[in-house]
Amino acid sequence: MQTIGPQKDSAAWVIQTWAAFVLSVSMTSFGIVNLPVDNWVKGFMGMGLAFSVGSTFTLAKTTRDSHEARRLAARIDEAKVEKLLSQHDPLNLK
Repeated sequence: MQTIGPQKDSAAWVIQTWAAFVLSVSMTSFGIVNLPVDNWVKGFMGMGLAFSVGSTFTLAKTTRDSHEARRLAARIDEAKVEKLLSQHDPLNLK
């Protein structure tokens, strides 16, 4: 049976993803603050940004959890098949 270890991301990848996240949110926030509109429009756009970021995290977690559940189910099915094959005796014709 093949064992699949946990996936490890490199430190450079983690730094790059966090840097991209911080840069994108800060630049968008800077753009919203400097818009030539009323404060209530800026507040509305800021709320939209906050909800978009929050829903993105939720979607990413849901997708990851779904993928991990499918991997676990596949490993359980593989273990059942291996157990059946190990118990099967092809020379026994009963």
